[in-house]
Amino acid sequence: MMNGSRVAWNETQHCKILDGLVSDQLQLCRRNLELMHSIVHAAKETKGVCQKTFSDMRWNCSSIEYAPSFTPDLVKGTRESAFVYALAAAAVSHSIARACASGELPICSCGSVPSEVLIDSLETKCKCHGVSGSCSVKTCWKGLQDLNEIATDLKSKYLAATKVTHRHMGTRKQLVPKELDIRPVREAELVYLVSSPDYCTKNPKLGSLGTQDRQCNKTSVGSDSCNLMCCGRGYNAYTETVVERCQCKYYWCCYVRCKKCQRTVERYVCK
Repeated sequence: MMNGSRVAWNETQHCKILDGLVSDQLQLCRRNLELMHSIVHAAKETKGVCQKTFSDMRWNCSSIEYAPSFTPDLVKGTRESAFVYALAAAAVSHSIARACASGELPICSCGSVPSEVLIDSLETKCKCHGVSGSCSVKTCWKGLQDLNEIATDLKSKYLAATKVTHRHMGTRKQLVPKELDIRPVREAELVYLVSSPDYCTKNPKLGSLGTQDRQCNKTSVGSDSCNLMCCGRGYNAYTETVVERCQCKYYWCCYVRCKKCQRTVERYVCK
């Protein structure tokens, strides 16, 4: 999707530049050219938000860089693939809704109440109107959460994801919890078929890039701690000089002047 950022999207032949589309997706692209700007934007957002959300964990969503040629961690029904596809769906909804609200998509109209993928993400937003900031009149509307907030919620679902298996239920196959004593799977939770590796060491067959040379936090007790991130292998310390703006002063009117200060910080990377 990244190679579609600079395309005008006004001819069906433009769909051919997108790597990895199967026949049905190609037809969908050709029938909805006006949406492709929003969808390409959603793909870029998915990549950035995913990597930001998992920057403190062993699996840091770096494998999304290879899209659409996904590595095994994103094609084998893992909890990682569940997260990425859920986030991508949310990003597409966000991107199209934003384009509709801004008038970029003239084909938009008032739709029906959103499905339960989306209904839980709606929040009430209000704006006050009145003299000197008073709230004598208030306008409220329903809107989608910020995508980063949705990603944080999905991360919680990722951590609590349920392993499922295919079982015959009458004449059909259904996904049910692998442990039969677990309650039935809810629609809003993430599920997975294949257990993930621990992502400690590099293993291309499993889609694990390992954590060697990853930066860790020496003082943390969370997933970004040097003990957990480095999988007990230990870490190396090094110092780095950073240049920052400091001693900033505001001058009337209207600019800010700062000095440049150097400081030395200590970094830690996994062995």
